[in-house]
Amino acid sequence: MPRTKCDEEFTFVSPGVKYLLFFFNMIFWVIALILISIGVYSRIVKHEAALACLTVDPALLLMIVGILMFFITFCGCVGSLRENICLLQTFCIILTIIFLLQLVAGVLGFVFSDKARGKVTEMVDNAIKHYRDDIDLQNLIDYGQKQFNCCGGISYMDWSQNMYFNCSKENPSRERCSVPFSCCLLSKEETVINTMCGHGVQQLEYLAASAFINTNGCIDKVVNWIHSNLFLLGAIALGLAIPQLVGILLSQILINQIQDQIKLQNYNQQHRSDPWS
Repeated sequence: MPRTKCDEEFTFVSPGVKYLLFFFNMIFWVIALILISIGVYSRIVKHEAALACLTVDPALLLMIVGILMFFITFCGCVGSLRENICLLQTFCIILTIIFLLQLVAGVLGFVFSDKARGKVTEMVDNAIKHYRDDIDLQNLIDYGQKQFNCCGGISYMDWSQNMYFNCSKENPSRERCSVPFSCCLLSKEETVINTMCGHGVQQLEYLAASAFINTNGCIDKVVNWIHSNLFLLGAIALGLAIPQLVGILLSQILINQIQDQIKLQNYNQQHRSDPWS
């Protein structure tokens, strides 16, 4: 029985799935480029030679996230546009691994909350030590302390870990025994802001210091905020998970369609060369 032109032009690959996956990845590909650009620009304008604080450098974290997202979405974009099974499988596998790692991290963080808290405390202490070494890190810590009305990790005395705020007698810094201005209690009635309000507060008792600064640590404040906003955090987690699941689903559908199309082409070639078909 002769094959018609419609049979020859038939394809299992849906243009809707193909271009939906392409534009889906294109959006995140552009976001990845923006993140990389911001990270690179931040590193350049800081003019910092020291690399000791790279582990707590927000600019570096942006670059790492941006590069990872760029590679993943590049595989998705090119794979969907060129109908390349290898690239699509790479995209699908990496996205699946990231999703599972996020899921495992969330479960482990909940089950081993004490160990997770200890790890967070260690990271905050490390950030406090490098507070003056990185302007981005400094702005991030100041923003957090202002938003949560807190100071330090466990308490305001944590700032003694920083070489500039250290309370030892050998410290020649003008900020000796002080805390950053972001720890200070600010009154809306003040017309002139006293940026030195945190000067020498580490030498004061807890109650005396509480008259000038927020004495509670940020870790407890953040934990309390998390407990009070579980619904919001759940919605955010779902919002992050949905695009990943959509990408995994679309890529797997497209892979199956391409594989069916390859089988069809092989079948047509085989019967084309068979005079008895």
